Amino acid sequence: MPRRAEAGRRRILPRKAEGCDEDGGAFEFPAPPDRIPEWAVREAEEWRGHGRFEMEIKAEERSGLKVEICFVSLPETVWGLHVARGDRVRLCINSELPDIWKRFATYHELYHLIAHTMGEYFWRQTFNPISKFETEADMFAWAAIWPEWAGEE
Repeated sequence: MPRRAEAGRRRILPRKAEGCDEDGGAFEFPAPPDRIPEWAVREAEEWRGHGRFEMEIKAEERSGLKVEICFVSLPETVWGLHVARGDRVRLCINSELPDIWKRFATYHELYHLIAHTMGEYFWRQTFNPISKFETEADMFAWAAIWPEWAGEE
């Protein structure tokens, strides 16, 4: 059964992130979805609770690529990105994000790596809007962090 965000347990983290100015800078944190699709819960289950090193190993096994997750200074409007060259891929996550949002961005980028394997150019040529792929990556990320977000850990 798909998970639902319970109104009483729904919470939004403060907008102010470490290293940001008093008004919270440009980071805007999304509210959790009303419903996390069952496919996302199922796919995220095996990724939960892993540290960076374990995620890199799992991503390498799934993708066949050499994966590195790094935390770097990025503009506040960029939470993460991934760059692939040959058999290597680097997931770059904004180092200024609070920890839970670093994990969210990492899971989001990992999902693109393992599920959207044809690359952005290919997806732009399909009839599916890019927003569909971004929504899928977000749902996977929400499913992966949900126990932590909801205080179930």
